[in-house]
Amino acid sequence: MIPGTEAYGVDLSIGEAEIERLLSTRPADVEAAAELSYCRNVFVPLTTACRYTCTYCTYYDPPGEADLMSPREIRETVRRGADAGCTEALFTFGDDPDDRYTEVHDQLAEWGHDSIHSYLREACEIALDEGLLPHANPGDQTREQMATVADVNASMGVMLETTADVQAHGGPRAKNPGQRLNTIRTAGELGVPFTTGILVGIGEEPRHRAESLLAIRELHERYGHVQEIIVQPVAENERWQDGEPSVETLRHAVAMARAAMPAEVSIQVPPNLAPAREVVDCGIDDLGGVSPVTVDHINPDYEWPALRELADIAADAGVPLTERLPVYELFVDETWLSDRILSALRGPGDAGERYRSVLDGAVP
Repeated sequence: MIPGTEAYGVDLSIGEAEIERLLSTRPADVEAAAELSYCRNVFVPLTTACRYTCTYCTYYDPPGEADLMSPREIRETVRRGADAGCTEALFTFGDDPDDRYTEVHDQLAEWGHDSIHSYLREACEIALDEGLLPHANPGDQTREQMATVADVNASMGVMLETTADVQAHGGPRAKNPGQRLNTIRTAGELGVPFTTGILVGIGEEPRHRAESLLAIRELHERYGHVQEIIVQPVAENERWQDGEPSVETLRHAVAMARAAMPAEVSIQVPPNLAPAREVVDCGIDDLGGVSPVTVDHINPDYEWPALRELADIAADAGVPLTERLPVYELFVDETWLSDRILSALRGPGDAGERYRSVLDGAVP
């Protein structure tokens, strides 16, 4: 049984035969995609406070050092993104700051908020006002928390990372695979287009990768809400010196992801963290969000590739490069998106025209 699923009431039935099928999958068993896509975004790290202390993560800061972006800073950042032609405001922050982060909670109260999710809603409204579509990735969420912000997001996400109980998640505030799966399930219940994925090389075994992918697939089969799977290799940094997965390991993981998921679910590798050229034949069809104006705050040592480099990757693979929105076109209708988001997509002005030109394929 996957750790934590019983506590969160996540009922999954992952068959041994399916696990073995994925483990035996090789890159030659999957087809290369006919095109590669990317999304032009601006990275907005709402806060560096996090209740977790994962040993591979440089994003979180300890209590007393954690930052909280002000509304003015948020507006300035997303405005720069809009001016640069971005369509997505990628909001990230560590999972709910716990009681150790007294300064963060005090600052939220001073700004009129009783929770980080209440503040996230204000941040998403700012992004929409400035002409960007929010995509929030705030970690584990309860149903109440996600419902607080779902209608002001074009899509949302959280990395499952792994179903394994790994030492990299250890400590008194360890991540719980059951809780992560519960968040993915909650998104399905609320009808939120969702991005998730696995983290490769943090102490899990190939079997755990197969199990993780099949767990995501089962939830997608119930709700139809998973738009994209990210296959991300762990990257060495000041906190993680235990190595990175080999190219062969990554290729196998990507091929398993493509074999596990139905065709409508995209497979992504982040090109600033993975050798994208080495896996384009393994079934990926997306290169993720790329920011022309901000760094990758979760992996600051790894610069975003220039858009020209993405075009080169696509050219080497012999396929076109296309731009997409933070919500995949399959989900752009009243079934999945709120009136607020649909109004932005259909609205007048530069932002609406930019969104529609991406949907129409007019932006290379």
